[in-house]
Amino acid sequence: MSRGKCNTSWNRKSQFRLVFFFMATFGLALQLAAQTDAGTAKGAFEITSGLGRKLYALPDDEKVIDARKSLAEEPKNIVRLLQLSKALAARRQYKEAVATTTQGLASAPKNADLYLERGHRELGLREFKLAMNDLEQAARLSPDMLDAYYHLGLAHYFLGEFDAAADSFGKARGLAKSNDSLIDCSNWLYVSLRRAGKDGDASQVLERITPDVKNTEPHLYFYLRLLHFYQGQLTVDAVLPPPPARPDDLEGELAFDTVSYGVGNWHLYHHQRSEALGLFRNVVKGEAWNSWGFIGSEVELSGRK
Repeated sequence: MSRGKCNTSWNRKSQFRLVFFFMATFGLALQLAAQTDAGTAKGAFEITSGLGRKLYALPDDEKVIDARKSLAEEPKNIVRLLQLSKALAARRQYKEAVATTTQGLASAPKNADLYLERGHRELGLREFKLAMNDLEQAARLSPDMLDAYYHLGLAHYFLGEFDAAADSFGKARGLAKSNDSLIDCSNWLYVSLRRAGKDGDASQVLERITPDVKNTEPHLYFYLRLLHFYQGQLTVDAVLPPPPARPDDLEGELAFDTVSYGVGNWHLYHHQRSEALGLFRNVVKGEAWNSWGFIGSEVELSGRK
């Protein structure tokens, strides 16, 4: 082989290696960038679920940033403390939300709104007994606070204390002044009574859900459809919504979790456990780990303590 042919062959091999090297490097850079973006979008670690899954917050948004600045100007302003806690919770930053309300209670130890807010976020962190203590305190300080009894009912419910849950949801429903509150409380009162084995009392709950009862808050539409399902107006196939279209479809996932858990729960008290567990497993695949449907599904799958 001549020297010219040798050089030509070497040059082609070298060019190929260089091209391959740059392609591989570029591909690795894209992969690392994607991993970095995913880590940033995930936010801080919050808790490990009862099923062993690590659950993460979402990063700060403008509401969180603005609320932090506002509170820094008046650190003991209860309204601003609550605004920050709610903004944090909207980004699933529950640990900081609890710390924020605890900070407020240091200077306002008899503020029912702070106990309610902290108890609400402790439920999301699966700290059901701590939540119960805070929500009982909120109810003592403000006996007409519907949300205190409602969230107290959830604490009892997730602990498997269905009679106590029904008692709390019944008190909350007694304070309802709108159809939205009636719908919300009736759903949980009904399922608590069914899980407590009080089917007759549960049937009476449904009697108040007449055709005139309509929701105004969009997400309560799914609780209303569940109540219609319990009444026999809708079939399983008709009431179940489709899975969320995208990972960031938060409203779609909330609807999916809420109704899937409700139907799964219905299967449980009709002794159809395999059908129930299948629905619960679908729920806990999602990202909305702070929704009641997700927590309820997780509790059932991990076994009540």
